[in-house]
Amino acid sequence: MNIKEWLSKKGIEVNDLALIEQAFVHSSYANEHKQVHDNERLEFMGDAVLQLWSSIHIYAITPALSEGEMTKMRSQLVCEGALATYVRELGIAKFLYLGSGEEKTGGRDKDAILADMFEAFLGALFLDQGMEAVDILLNEVLLPHLKGNDDLILRKDYKTLLQEYVQADNRRSVKYVLVEESGPSNAPTFVMNVVVDDIVLGTGKGSSKKQAEQNAAKDAFDKMVR
Repeated sequence: MNIKEWLSKKGIEVNDLALIEQAFVHSSYANEHKQVHDNERLEFMGDAVLQLWSSIHIYAITPALSEGEMTKMRSQLVCEGALATYVRELGIAKFLYLGSGEEKTGGRDKDAILADMFEAFLGALFLDQGMEAVDILLNEVLLPHLKGNDDLILRKDYKTLLQEYVQADNRRSVKYVLVEESGPSNAPTFVMNVVVDDIVLGTGKGSSKKQAEQNAAKDAFDKMVR
């Protein structure tokens, strides 16, 4: 089954198949096939479409959520891990065009690649069909998670959520600084600060640096979206 047949089963009859297929072309493939364009421009369009779609549906939730609550929910629903989950639920990673090197290193299952592909796919659908086709797809795969508020999608990858929130506010510099390391070597405790534009926004502890970074990001994220 190709992507045209897959969409047809969803009730979507595409006009420009080349545009839809371009959404699945990773840059690694385009670099190996010079006459092929990658999906990065479509990803730009799809990101805007996804932000608008999710904002409309989150705004309509009753009882009404505060601005901070809406921002937090949208960040969770459209973060990299969530988008990759939607791709896996739809089973469309098989349509992805990857370069040979990226294919060999497991690119077809990398969250970052799948998330970018999903945004590009939405962008191509919107350009080809308008919002109606986007609705069909997102009503199937995203709306149930939005209504159910379930943990499958709302996984707390606070480092990703914080990065996306900060970037949306046009501030780019996010870094993690080790403040303290204590305890025995077999049971250490790490304390990390998360610093945005040279300002300490959060602090977290953990038994590993990664855990401490996540806790620091959670501390910062919770403060920023109140």
